[in-house]
Amino acid sequence: MDKAKPVNEKNWETEVMHSQVPVFVDFWAEWCGPCRMVGPVVEELAGEYAGKVSFVKVNVDESNELASKYNVFSIPTLALFNKGQIIAQQVGAASKSSYKNMIDKALEKA
Repeated sequence: MDKAKPVNEKNWETEVMHSQVPVFVDFWAEWCGPCRMVGPVVEELAGEYAGKVSFVKVNVDESNELASKYNVFSIPTLALFNKGQIIAQQVGAASKSSYKNMIDKALEKA
């Protein structure tokens, strides 16, 4: 099963900006309770959308430049990138079905 891959400033360009498929980015931190609740859901989605969507996790404590570049002020922030642009975003923990809905809607447009 595919897993969400850790990403930071070093591999952001390759993994997100130049990805051939849309990329679901989970901006999170170790100390964030809601982020820990969302983590397993993101992993499940990574398996369900394998091959269609790439899943990555950005630890905002380790990659605060990325967090500020994309105006991530609260976590978890989940964003769907396509061709280097944010095409959908959700701030705060939500249900698996709401993330699926966000991804499915964005894939229709992608």
